[in-house]
Amino acid sequence: MKVRAHVFVSGRVQGVFFRHETRREARMHGVKGWVRNLPDGRVEAVFEGEEEAVKKLIEFCKRGPPGAWVKNLEVRWENYTGEFKDFEIRY
Repeated sequence: MKVRAHVFVSGRVQGVFFRHETRREARMHGVKGWVRNLPDGRVEAVFEGEEEAVKKLIEFCKRGPPGAWVKNLEVRWENYTGEFKDFEIRY
């Protein structure tokens, strides 16, 4: 089943390659969407794909790459749209 998750990650998540590693993980699992830094220091991402693959990305976001310290992860489940062709970093 295809799902969509909109996530917000807070803690030490900027300046530690969080976006790049999230993109690498997403592409490895066939997940589409995007990731970006927010001005308030959080990272925001949208994941679309097979439920198990999206859940793996959420698990990755709970810990992040080496150097990250995740304080909180908020997940909002939304309706799958199929609007993405790839996974990108947004600036």
